[in-house]
Amino acid sequence: MTTMKAFMTEMVLLSDKRIAEVLTQECGEPLVDLRTLATVRVDSRLSESTGAFAHVRLSVADRLVAAQTQLPRGLRLLVVEGYRPPALQARYFADSLARHRAAHPSWDDDRVRTEASRYVSPPDVAPHTSGGAVDLTLCTAEGAEIAMGTAVNATPPESDEACYTAASDIPVEARANRQVLSAAMTSAGFVNYPTEWWHWSYGDRYWAFITGARYARYAAAGRP
Repeated sequence: MTTMKAFMTEMVLLSDKRIAEVLTQECGEPLVDLRTLATVRVDSRLSESTGAFAHVRLSVADRLVAAQTQLPRGLRLLVVEGYRPPALQARYFADSLARHRAAHPSWDDDRVRTEASRYVSPPDVAPHTSGGAVDLTLCTAEGAEIAMGTAVNATPPESDEACYTAASDIPVEARANRQVLSAAMTSAGFVNYPTEWWHWSYGDRYWAFITGARYARYAAAGRP
């Protein structure tokens, strides 16, 4: 296992074999619909007929409420996506692999997989399929998103890696806003995926690896 201090100097990607080696003990928590909570706003940009995107595990929902209480007055968490069905995750990753292979035909399979994983998680370790991950940003009380340096889901190539949480080449205001989000989410027990400032998780394999937990709490979840 690693420590939080070590992680700060080592960017660990989800393609790292150590993530797949983390053991899981499914705790059986249900998926809950964040749209039933008044505390956390849910954005509709990724909405679909099943409403899967608005669901997270029960403890994740509780921790989002806790994170909200740590934000300055006038700011709200704005959730873009929580649970993602495994079939959809597999499709996203296959598309990412195909794009990288087409753009870099000289790369071997390992290099393609590693680079693809900087943005899209391999299906076997994907945090979103566990119900433990959430993509979110900050907004005002009226629902207007505030400056974070890039849009949610910006890719490393299109943003020149400004989507990386610790990116320094972004406006001062955006950097400060990321720090506000990070402080609130960290205080509630979430860990961040370092290539995506908006991606936070609890209870999944990545969380277990970063925090040194003996087991991940969540395996892939069924549909809500």
